[in-house]
Amino acid sequence: MTTLIDNTIFMSQENMPTKLYNVGLSYKKADVNVRGTFSITKENQKLLLKEAKEKGIDGIFVLSTCNRTEITGFAKHPFELISLIIKYSNGTIEDFINVSYVYKNKDAVRHLFKTGTGLDSQILGDYEIVGQLKESFKQAKIAGTTNAYLERLMNLVLQASKDVKNNTQLSSGTTSVAYAAIHYIMENIPNYNEKKILIYGLGDIGKNTCKNVLGYTSNKNVTLINRTHERALEFKAEHPEITVKNYADLTEEIGDTDILIVSTGADVHTISKAHLKTGNEILILDLSMPENVDISVKNIDGVTLVNVDELSKITDLTIETRKNEIPAAEAIIQKYKGEFNDWIEQRKYVPAVNALKESLRIIQHDEIDFHSRKLEGFNVEHAEYITNRMIQKITTQFVKHLKDEDTSVDLSISVISKMFNIKEMILNEND
Repeated sequence: MTTLIDNTIFMSQENMPTKLYNVGLSYKKADVNVRGTFSITKENQKLLLKEAKEKGIDGIFVLSTCNRTEITGFAKHPFELISLIIKYSNGTIEDFINVSYVYKNKDAVRHLFKTGTGLDSQILGDYEIVGQLKESFKQAKIAGTTNAYLERLMNLVLQASKDVKNNTQLSSGTTSVAYAAIHYIMENIPNYNEKKILIYGLGDIGKNTCKNVLGYTSNKNVTLINRTHERALEFKAEHPEITVKNYADLTEEIGDTDILIVSTGADVHTISKAHLKTGNEILILDLSMPENVDISVKNIDGVTLVNVDELSKITDLTIETRKNEIPAAEAIIQKYKGEFNDWIEQRKYVPAVNALKESLRIIQHDEIDFHSRKLEGFNVEHAEYITNRMIQKITTQFVKHLKDEDTSVDLSISVISKMFNIKEMILNEND
């Protein structure tokens, strides 16, 4: 396939150019309900990657979290990627058009850097996205849908993320959905240490929420229920202060709790009116995406329901502090983007350098063969040694010439291609 970064196109045999795109939607334009419709399950992500590979898309991975669903990949037109989002989610093209974004080439690269460093997180500096990015890219590698460009790009994005986290205060203070839930409880529930807390679901957010309850409060009445009971027991082994109940006891436990935290991460509602008793005072925090608590439970007397979008509003003070760190984070991003651009620039002329070397080796072979037949006692080994060094020096000098800031790379490659009858492998396109 063709690969394009910035203004450089590597042409396929079909002579069809592709560009790097990032297409998707996020919390910026899509509310929690719309994001829920475009959420792509893990199973569907695998199917999406499989179809992309069968269609010949060279380099693609998909990211679907509570705050965003997006695809990064190489395509001739962004709709190739958009159509995959529509097919493997429950969203419609009409809704997608209203809330989506499409980044191309340099803008797509910048978007990935901002996402991986927490600059594009719903809660500024939230690094949960880093683990999610790693997991989505790992999934693509297993599916065989990554390439050298995405590998290099992701590696530098993760390096930039680590640099920003270690050398700025962008992540100062603890702000995440899991922490925001605990903060909400502490700010809004009197005597919260005396309340019964039930946590339903043990994904990453559920685990973090459990740890935050234990770390930030003195509450000793925390119960955990997970559909897979063995995972809950494994978690309890590390945190013996919590109580684990069976999934079959869910309704009974909800009826006896003051605060229910839902982080089940399912595609359908896992909590409905049937689980609740009228008249019971209960706070429900739904940390799932799509929402796992049926919104109609708000109509039940005594029920207070808070979702992810509402929780994200409680961290304004920390966010204001973090905003001061944005310039430092941007400078770090610029450094790693520069590394990526340098790498791309070198990749740009590798095919021509390799083709030049191959042409010189053909000349070397023909000349050594000719002289070995014509000259008695001709030392082939010495001739090969000397000419190999000459080939290396010529190609090294050519590379130095291409790296010179005053060099017109495309003109130089064109001249060498004509001199040695090399098929040109690099073209330019004004984007």
